[in-house]
Amino acid sequence: MSTKIRLGVLGGGGDSLIGVLHRIASAMFDQFQIVGGVFNPIWKENIGFAEKIGLPTDRIYKDFDTLINEELELPEDQRMQVVSILTPNFLHFPMAKKLLENGFNVICEKPMTTSYEEAKILKKTLKKAKTIFAVTYTYTGYPMIRQMREMIKKGVIGKVQKIDAQYYQGWINPIIHDEKQRAATWRLNPEKSGISCCIGDIGTHAFDMIEYLSGLKVDMVLADLNYLYKDNKMDVDGTVLIRVSENVKGVIRTSQIATGEENNFTVQIYGEKAGLKWAQENPNYLYLLEDGKPINILKPGHTYNSDISLEGTKLPPGHPEGIFDSMGNIYKGIAKAIRNEPYDKGEFPTIIDGARGMNFIECAVESHQKGNVWVKLDN
Repeated sequence: MSTKIRLGVLGGGGDSLIGVLHRIASAMFDQFQIVGGVFNPIWKENIGFAEKIGLPTDRIYKDFDTLINEELELPEDQRMQVVSILTPNFLHFPMAKKLLENGFNVICEKPMTTSYEEAKILKKTLKKAKTIFAVTYTYTGYPMIRQMREMIKKGVIGKVQKIDAQYYQGWINPIIHDEKQRAATWRLNPEKSGISCCIGDIGTHAFDMIEYLSGLKVDMVLADLNYLYKDNKMDVDGTVLIRVSENVKGVIRTSQIATGEENNFTVQIYGEKAGLKWAQENPNYLYLLEDGKPINILKPGHTYNSDISLEGTKLPPGHPEGIFDSMGNIYKGIAKAIRNEPYDKGEFPTIIDGARGMNFIECAVESHQKGNVWVKLDN
């Protein structure tokens, strides 16, 4: 019998980028085996997709409730051990809650829920379930992001004093200016996406990355969001000032109407001794900036990197590592946790990170709606 972790998948069928990303990532270290799931609510497309990717169809279920019921009928050593939730945002909470209540480990796409209240309920549910819950803030899996985190933790840049994160995309720009298209896009529908589009979709990546790298928690936010049209209920652009402490401040700049931009995610953290810069579109380069010295460029795979960076490096120096590798590193960490093996806390984001992200989204929207005022996050 296979010793691989039995994985179920919800959503991610058809031409879904997220679906491909998770399937490849789960297979990368030979730790997981997809045994079934529900890829699409339309049965013909659901079963057809399973056949297309070569899965046996005996555990392709017509809907989520059937998956739960029939999996629980199987012997424990055969049923799914963990389920990945890759559905639209509004389904994350009910699916995750029921999976936890029935003893499953969960891997959930971000944002984790559509409200902070739902996130707090999930935290309580997980506490009772005592299973593993991971949230896929994908970019935390990059080797040079993990190297950046370790360097900050070890004091290479000294005390943090300035934080700057930018995440610019342009994909909504062709849609937002057409009334029919913006009304038909699920990400611009509050009932399916939650109270935020841009901040909820990509702003949470920037927020999570700041806390992941710095080891600090954002205390307060002041947001100015842009909706472009009066009939559009979802932000498509926004700037958020952040206060970490009295002397540590920064900014999160996000946009999905930055015309021509693809996936321009950058993060800069400056300390009293040095600064570090990283850009997702060139993820193998980590820049170390020091006063009076040439810029130092660190790359993955070299022995000067930390253990957690090298653990997530699969190729020799000079061979690019990309987003599939990054997600694969997250799945690798989750496998260790499910198997009750030792792992670094930085190997995968948890339900705490997911809840922090929801708190951030709601505080940013509240700040904007109240006339751009400072709003305090829970800590």
